[in-house]
Amino acid sequence: MDFINEELEQYAVAHSENESELLKKLNTATYQKILQPRMLSGHLQGRFLSMLSKIVQPKNILEIGTFTGYSALCLAEGLTADGILHTIDCNEELVDFQKSFFDRSSYRTQIVQHLGDAKIIIPTIDGSFDLVFIDADKKSYQIYFDLVIDRLKPGGLIISDNVLWSGKVLSKAAENDDDTKCLQHFNDYINNDSRVDVVLLPLRDGLSVSRKK
Repeated sequence: MDFINEELEQYAVAHSENESELLKKLNTATYQKILQPRMLSGHLQGRFLSMLSKIVQPKNILEIGTFTGYSALCLAEGLTADGILHTIDCNEELVDFQKSFFDRSSYRTQIVQHLGDAKIIIPTIDGSFDLVFIDADKKSYQIYFDLVIDRLKPGGLIISDNVLWSGKVLSKAAENDDDTKCLQHFNDYINNDSRVDVVLLPLRDGLSVSRKK
């Protein structure tokens, strides 16, 4: 589902900060070499993630779902000089692809890749988080949220992607459509969580921003 028409979206892109040359190359390489390239965050959402990160100025970022690394590089733009971004993905085939672009960035020493199940890996990462980006298995969104909320610093953000799910959240989910059911439940769950303020934006496929009180 397109929430705004393509012409308006391109106008928004044209009037937003340019993506870096490295991000342009990553975008192109993803569409040329990787299955399901539309999973990439893309220019407009990437600039929004970068802007939020620059506002927060996080020392510790957690990303759940790396894909090809575009969103990680955008989020890293706001890191403090001594900051670290931990990014987790379960797709072993993408690790070298991600690393090839991370290593070409100025954040090469600040990005830590983790391979495996995020539900197992998150408890092994020490410390608290200033910013968390959730963009992985939709059925596990609430689990991820619950794993990180108590480790999120006051004023910190949890950003959750794909929460409008091509508009499917508006209708009763089919009996076998677990992704839609879980996203509908997740959206209700965080909106009723007294620990956070929430705004759900119709940006790309839906982006929810939760700020810890």
